[in-house]
Amino acid sequence: MSEPEVIEEDEVKPCILVVDDTPANIQVLALVLKDKYRIKVATSGPHCLEQVRGTDKPDLILLDIMMPGMDGFEVCEELKADPSTSKIPVIFITGRQDTHDEQKGFEVGAVDYITKPIRPVIVAARVKTHITIVQQQKELKSMALHDQLTGLYNRHFLIEMAEQKVASALRHKDDLSILMVDIDHFKNINDTHGHQMGDTILQLVGRLLGNKYRKDDVVSVRFGGEEFVVLLNRCDLEQATICAEKIRQDIEDLKPEGLTVTVSIGTASLKPSDNDFTTLLQRADDALYQAKDLGRNRVVSDSDTAS
Repeated sequence: MSEPEVIEEDEVKPCILVVDDTPANIQVLALVLKDKYRIKVATSGPHCLEQVRGTDKPDLILLDIMMPGMDGFEVCEELKADPSTSKIPVIFITGRQDTHDEQKGFEVGAVDYITKPIRPVIVAARVKTHITIVQQQKELKSMALHDQLTGLYNRHFLIEMAEQKVASALRHKDDLSILMVDIDHFKNINDTHGHQMGDTILQLVGRLLGNKYRKDDVVSVRFGGEEFVVLLNRCDLEQATICAEKIRQDIEDLKPEGLTVTVSIGTASLKPSDNDFTTLLQRADDALYQAKDLGRNRVVSDSDTAS
């Protein structure tokens, strides 16, 4: 496992998938929306389903009803039947103005219904409304899964996600390791330098773990109080301990306002005998407490506690 590196994220525009078998209709909709959204295109129902089942899922689908082979109603029903796509909002766009068709559109799961000929102002307004709802839902979900002080994932997310990772690692016989990171003498820092300094230190440690040590195979979490957890996929105990020592040194080098801050870290790796994440977490926690007993500002691995 190579050393994690800093990753910068650019703001990404919401993505809209336009589905229509007539190129001219696609061009009109793209012209209306291209400045504010990323536009993806599908020219048939099966092509739409293929697009949404990829990794870059759209935030909203504009779906024509009248298409050969597989009409929009059928496409929408399949989208709503698949848990991976059921939450993507669908707006039907059609030249049919029958009330029964509109009713059927809502029954199969659409959130809105726009009739042709297309009026750009109406399309832009309806799309903006539903994209805003999508973004608000994402924000609420993010708030529920993130620690508000540090911006890292929270304990709730860790417990939910880690069980899946443990099951996957055991099934595929992959390495999985965990670091328990605890800021040394944190109560003394709060008592001596104030809670604002304590919050600053938590934010700095969170930023270091969340930015410098972030890759697809690394998940950093504020576990609670002054404790953090780093979960490392495809990483054995030796690699995890090396990574932990680098983290320990980097945190000691932070020196916020000249104050030396140190951490104690316990490391553990998944064993075939582990039944769940709790067992792995407990072994890392035991290693952490041994690091504290040995004088803090050090890394202790699960293998050290067993010896």
